[in-house]
Amino acid sequence: MRRLVLFLCLAVPADAAIAGMEVIKREDVAGGYERIRAKAHFTLDPKLPANQLIRDLEFAPKNDKGLVEFSADIEVLKPRDPSEGNGTLLLDVVNRGGQTIGMFTEAFLIEQKFTVAWVGWQWDVPKNPEKLRMYPAVAKGVEGIVRAELTIHEPTTVMNLADRDHQAYPVADAKNLELTVRNSPLGVRSVVPAAQWKLNGTQIEMPGGFRPGAIYELVYPARDPAIVGLGIAATRDLVSFLKFGGPGHLLLADQRRFLKRSIAYGASQSGRFLRTMLHGGLNTDENGKLVFDGVWANVAGGGRGSFNHRFAQASRDGHPTMNFFYPTDIFPFSDLPQKDPVTGQTAGLLPDPAKAPKIFYTNGSAEYWGRAASLIHTTPDGRQDAPVPETTRIYFVAGAQHGPQKFPPAAVKNGTNLANSNDYRPLFRALLMAMHEWLKDGTAPPDSSYPRMEQRQLVPVTSWGFPKPIATAVPTRALNGQRLDFGPDFATKGIVSKEPPTVGEPFPALVPQVDDDGNEIAGVKLPQIAVPLATYTGWNLRRDVFTSDTVNMTGSTLPFAKAKILEKYGNREEYLVKTKEAIRQLVQRRLLLAAEADQLQKNAAEQWDWFVAR
Repeated sequence: MRRLVLFLCLAVPADAAIAGMEVIKREDVAGGYERIRAKAHFTLDPKLPANQLIRDLEFAPKNDKGLVEFSADIEVLKPRDPSEGNGTLLLDVVNRGGQTIGMFTEAFLIEQKFTVAWVGWQWDVPKNPEKLRMYPAVAKGVEGIVRAELTIHEPTTVMNLADRDHQAYPVADAKNLELTVRNSPLGVRSVVPAAQWKLNGTQIEMPGGFRPGAIYELVYPARDPAIVGLGIAATRDLVSFLKFGGPGHLLLADQRRFLKRSIAYGASQSGRFLRTMLHGGLNTDENGKLVFDGVWANVAGGGRGSFNHRFAQASRDGHPTMNFFYPTDIFPFSDLPQKDPVTGQTAGLLPDPAKAPKIFYTNGSAEYWGRAASLIHTTPDGRQDAPVPETTRIYFVAGAQHGPQKFPPAAVKNGTNLANSNDYRPLFRALLMAMHEWLKDGTAPPDSSYPRMEQRQLVPVTSWGFPKPIATAVPTRALNGQRLDFGPDFATKGIVSKEPPTVGEPFPALVPQVDDDGNEIAGVKLPQIAVPLATYTGWNLRRDVFTSDTVNMTGSTLPFAKAKILEKYGNREEYLVKTKEAIRQLVQRRLLLAAEADQLQKNAAEQWDWFVAR
């Protein structure tokens, strides 16, 4: 039931990180909760050391107190009586402006008494009033270069300068622009004759049509960029305010006496955002206090992203058939310092491991094939396992694609197989409670579970042994971590002076080994993997112009023949007995919640009936 719509700006002293909160909407939610939508107004002192980590902040306009102003959309889901919460704030890092708590379900979070918050951190999200966005300050007078790339999957006559449907940096000078085309990521670029295309605002039009399978690229000058790193500052300062309060009284700070700890959860782009935040030393607020006590980067693999450099395009990330050579899967990858044997650089993801939060990294099969996930726990040369800090847990979800799907498996557009139907959300609800308990009372979470080189569970693609009797096309390469040179000032100042970058020797790509059924032998095996009726993969080969590549972020379900199912289990009852034991073991290891056991057993019965009938 909607209670009230308010338009209210509550002011606080101008030297506070949050200078005002414009409450847009409040509404009741079942379970004694309320949802608040608001717009937060921030001010940053560019002289503070914590804020000097934000690239180009010195070029932003200042108010009469010398502070930089910007704003962001926020949303909070909280108990109406804050004393009834569990003391943990869960910050769901929005993905391209959208919420991701479907991984846990809102009902579960309310049942467990979490306070949940969201903040818009990305300025260039698609124009949609439902999305949460950041309204940045700009770096006045700053000029630079932007690279726009489009890989053509289907016939089209229009190319957006931004990634997909995002907002683009306008072209500052349209003279002497060259559009190039190539046939592969490392292929030779050819100039497209100027008579064949024209620039129309932030789009390129080609009346004769772009060629499917080709990679088009335009490098162009731009000026007055959004200060993209303010999105990290907004995330940092909102959570700091909700945890620690601030000068004056704000409506959304009424839980600061009750919130004792905070967890950041981010999936895919949002997980890479959190890895970037950690790497940049931005998990402490302006007063030096730890912002997130726990950080959970899901399906981020070894990636970071374009979240805090000049003319950054936050939506750009590497995939098998798009967004090549953007700063995503780049060194360093692992938490602890390691030496790159090619460049000689020594670095780790965490600037100071002794001051790091508790960390979860969760990845599925898809991230080993498409996001260089192996590099978070191997040496950069791919020859041995690497040490992992005591404060970090790594969980490999065996047989999982980039996002969980419901049963039964659906067809995949341009894919050769049914989609992967391994629904691993029950695991994530258990892991969330494990992180909460780790922070709340020090109860250690389940041990890490991921493929080890020393046990031959992690291998080069050339040593990967997918069973030949399984009738499917298989990938012959995985996405590598990359050595990219964007110019001498990229690492230290966030300034890109070389586009496209110089591409160096790639890092090795290692993938999880499989058994005779084609299922992966290491990691956390949910019931449908531990007692399989099908092969579950993190890849699905394409059947369009990119037939040698995989469908982005999509896996496969390859059903066993009925004869094989009966040979393995004999009958339905025996299968269900084995499934029940697998569930029991996962509950015992705290990788499933006991309350979910019965439903998982019912799911297993449904799956038996479907696969056998098929």
